[in-house]
Amino acid sequence: MPTNLSAPSFDVSAGPARPAPPRVLIADDDPASLRFLGDAMQRLGANVQTCGDGAEALALAQREPFDLLLLDCRMPGAGARQVLEALREDGSAASNRAAAVATSAEMDATDRHALLSAGFRDTLTKPCDLDALRALLEQPAPVEAVLDDGPALAASGDATIMQALRGLMRQELAMLDRELAALALDPHGFDERLHRLRASCGFCGAVALATQAVTVQQQLKLGHAVQLDAFRGVLRDTIAALEHSATP
Repeated sequence: MPTNLSAPSFDVSAGPARPAPPRVLIADDDPASLRFLGDAMQRLGANVQTCGDGAEALALAQREPFDLLLLDCRMPGAGARQVLEALREDGSAASNRAAAVATSAEMDATDRHALLSAGFRDTLTKPCDLDALRALLEQPAPVEAVLDDGPALAASGDATIMQALRGLMRQELAMLDRELAALALDPHGFDERLHRLRASCGFCGAVALATQAVTVQQQLKLGHAVQLDAFRGVLRDTIAALEHSATP
């Protein structure tokens, strides 16, 4: 058995789990801004990690799953746009789909429009107050498509084949749902199962589940607590979407 998978903690109880605090990465080369943003986000209940340049921010976001990225527009090596572009292009990055906010001491309407067009969820002008940061944490995540026919058709080459594969995947996911609690106690077995699942997701266009599988694999690799409820939720959403897809 590989030794690089430590046994993370799981919540497999039947009762509702307390939501984990959001994980926030803050990157800023100005020490005062970095200190304020980091301390303020912690006061608001976030689990915060900070760094002072774009290269380090990208490396951290590639290795670790964050819920929110606060990226300064002007940093040594790479600014916010360069970091986000590299992260979105890296499909294996743990924070590939994390929400991103561009921060700057100077930002006009043209700058804001360009940053939103580049994929940032929002922008933040410094200095700011706690209410502005609280609004970023409370901003709802964008709704992501559960199934995408485009990648599925490209992989299968035919709509009939795609539907047949989706039927098989629906059975696979129903079994996975039943076995999830047991897999939670076997990190190596869980990782192997997720590896196979990602191939099925690719053939069937199960884009949201593929993203969740990557996130859980990263959590397993790093020995972090696995957000099992989030994975189970997307798993069941995918099963429902596959059933709907099969309806004439």
